[in-house]
Amino acid sequence: MAGLYIHIPFCKSRCIYCGFYSTTATELIGEYTNAICKELELRKEYLHESVSTIYFGGGTPSLLSLGETARILNAIYIYNKVEDGCEITMECNPDDVTTGFAKRLAGLNVNRVSMGVQSFSDDILAFARRRHKSEQIRSAIENLREAGIKNISIDLMFGFPNETISQWNNDIEKAIKLNVEHISAYSLMYEEGTALYKMLDKGTIKECSDDTYLEMYNLLIDKLNDAGYEHYEISNFAKPGFRSRHNSSYWHNIPYLGVGAAAHSYNQESRQWNISNLKEYIRSIEHGIVPYEDEVLSTDSKFDDYIMTSLRTCEGIDINYIKENFSIEYYEYLRKESEPHIKNKLLTLSDDGRRIHLTRKGLFLSDGIMSDLMHV
Repeated sequence: MAGLYIHIPFCKSRCIYCGFYSTTATELIGEYTNAICKELELRKEYLHESVSTIYFGGGTPSLLSLGETARILNAIYIYNKVEDGCEITMECNPDDVTTGFAKRLAGLNVNRVSMGVQSFSDDILAFARRRHKSEQIRSAIENLREAGIKNISIDLMFGFPNETISQWNNDIEKAIKLNVEHISAYSLMYEEGTALYKMLDKGTIKECSDDTYLEMYNLLIDKLNDAGYEHYEISNFAKPGFRSRHNSSYWHNIPYLGVGAAAHSYNQESRQWNISNLKEYIRSIEHGIVPYEDEVLSTDSKFDDYIMTSLRTCEGIDINYIKENFSIEYYEYLRKESEPHIKNKLLTLSDDGRRIHLTRKGLFLSDGIMSDLMHV
């Protein structure tokens, strides 16, 4: 199986924390849709497997019209073999999800929606320059349910400047009450070049302490576990049977094709990434050229990718996979580098000794642990 990602980089306005490639030049949506369909044709030979997941990410894919979304989906089905029961996800902003929008989305066989909620505090939403208000979140969920969409995910963020534990607890409780199938939760990141980073650099805001981040993360895990959500990846929680199949492909070495400006692709031997320039992307595609760079993966890179992705998941590192796919040198390196972390109770071996997992204590220190286990 394989995944297909469509990048829709358009936004009505930019959130202060966003480091993804996006633009407010919404007048180019029509031309961009044409280019997406053309790239799908140009790259129809990239995937040798049937497509089991389709994901519209952004940006704000819910800015596409019904006709534009339908055209892209039609091109996907023309140029790829798509499995029955394919998971088709669209990222949406709550204020875009009207009754009519939800019905049209369901009519296109979109069967999963990932909604950028971020917070239930109107003050925090305003600070982050989100377009929606807290009251629009519940109505958006209700509209999707009434349209027959039974798989809904919401994104939350924590660690905003001056955010209290009480505010974060309130966000978690409100999210649980929505009874959605999936919740992704991320700590606020200060990425260079964003408006948020500039505010921090100027000293107009102050970042949360590590202790506060840790307390918020632990609270999140405890409350979602108690509510019946499975913590299956560092930042992702799902009710049984509702893991994100598309995102899971990134963590389980499944090939995927990324279409659109700044989109990434992976075929197990190399990685490719399209240029992050909307107008140049459109011009190149019009001339029959996909403008991308690529990297052929070395054995070290493959090993490091496996460590980084697998350790994020609840399954952890499969030691037998290391033995079967890499030389003994890599196995010995992993065994040696993991020992101190096991002694410090940051990593643990499964009962059968076949897998290495992050412990609860190790989750918050995962970046450093992954770095230690990588070969380069």
